[in-house]
Amino acid sequence: MEKPFMLQLNNISVVYSDVIQVLKGVSLSVQEGAIVSLLGSNGAGKTTTLKAISGLLKPENGEVTDGTIEFRRSKIQNLSPEAITRMGIIQVLEGRQPFKYLTIEENLRVGTATRWGKPYKNDMELIYNYFPALKKRKKSLAGYCSGGELQMLVMGRALMAHPQLLLLDEPSLGLAPLIVREIFKIIKRINEEQKTTIVLVEQNANMALQIAHYGYVMENGKIVMEGSAADLKENPDVKEFYLGMAASGDKKSYENVKSYKRRKRWL
Repeated sequence: MEKPFMLQLNNISVVYSDVIQVLKGVSLSVQEGAIVSLLGSNGAGKTTTLKAISGLLKPENGEVTDGTIEFRRSKIQNLSPEAITRMGIIQVLEGRQPFKYLTIEENLRVGTATRWGKPYKNDMELIYNYFPALKKRKKSLAGYCSGGELQMLVMGRALMAHPQLLLLDEPSLGLAPLIVREIFKIIKRINEEQKTTIVLVEQNANMALQIAHYGYVMENGKIVMEGSAADLKENPDVKEFYLGMAASGDKKSYENVKSYKRRKRWL
């Protein structure tokens, strides 16, 4: 028996400042307990999609102008970020912004703000279990953390809020390959052990499809392709444009410029 959909975007359009249309009829579904990956180049609309879900369009003068967003069958489009957060939807923003003058442990405690007054000691131990590097430096100021430690910190802070749906925006951005592999292993563990549903925006398509169950490809504010992660990994267009491989599965050679310059079949 298939698990129910936790989240559904139904033909949504997003406009900034009443003028700039970024999303043009985006529809996608996220099953309970799944990792769903959004793939696409810069400017495709991936981050805007996450912000439409989390309510963070509002502070940027953005709005869902058409369509609906349903979380557990309740419509949430254009609700305030606070209301959406209290429903259990937590977004980890690109850029890893901590409270740099607070310690690592104080930053993690900020994540409990939505469940004020409830004990968090066991949650803190859980975070340190996933991110042992943070435990070693828990009394250090967050402003002195490395990029990898900051990514662990913002993910740990999000987990302290007990998310039902976790939105991760470019967790691998700017990190060394070894740290990227570690971060993605932890994301997979969180999904399997905490049963947390995850929507992952990631330009490293290879890593994203290794841990995702399902994926969508975005271009120019639209969904142009979707399928199981296994199917997308074998798709010739995804191989060529996102995995750096020729349709044969070999590493893509950029010497054959004519071949590489062919237009994407879905545009």
